Amino acid sequence: MENKIDLNLIEPILKEYGSVKGSLITILQKTQDVYGYLPKAAIELISEKTGIAESEIMGVATFYTQFRLTPVGKYLIMLCQGTACHVNSSELILQTIKDELNIDDGETTEDGLFSLKCVACLGCCSLSPVMMINDDTYGSLTPEKTKKILKELREAE
Repeated sequence: MENKIDLNLIEPILKEYGSVKGSLITILQKTQDVYGYLPKAAIELISEKTGIAESEIMGVATFYTQFRLTPVGKYLIMLCQGTACHVNSSELILQTIKDELNIDDGETTEDGLFSLKCVACLGCCSLSPVMMINDDTYGSLTPEKTKKILKELREAE
C-alpha cells in the first residue's frame, strides 16, 4: 500500500505551511487527513521540504495519540479507558468489541472496516462508558448497545 501513496496530494499543505515556523503538528494533521494515517514516504517528504529531521517528526508523531503510522479501518473506534469509564465497566465494552469484531486493541478487521484503539480519556466522563467512532460519540454504553451500534455500521456498508 505504501508504494501507492500519491505525494502530490500533500504538496499544497507543504506549500502553505512548510516554511511557517512551529507548524509541524498542523502539517502532520493535514497530511493524516489526506491519507488517514502518516505514510513513511510522506514523513520523508515533509522532512525534505521543511528541513525538520525525520527523527524529530517521528518523535512528534509518536508522542501525540492523534497520529497514526499505519492505515486504519473506515471506522476508527476509540474506546475510553479513563477512570470514570473504567469504574463503569469499559472492560465489558472492550470485550464486546473484541468478540464482535474479532480484533484486539490496535488491530483492524480483515475487511478493513473497523479499527480499535483504546485511549486514556475522551473527556466525556458524564457519558461513561464512552467510545468515539470517527467523529461520533456514543455514551452510556452497554454490551447490547455496543453490539447494536457495530451491527448498524456494518449493515450500512
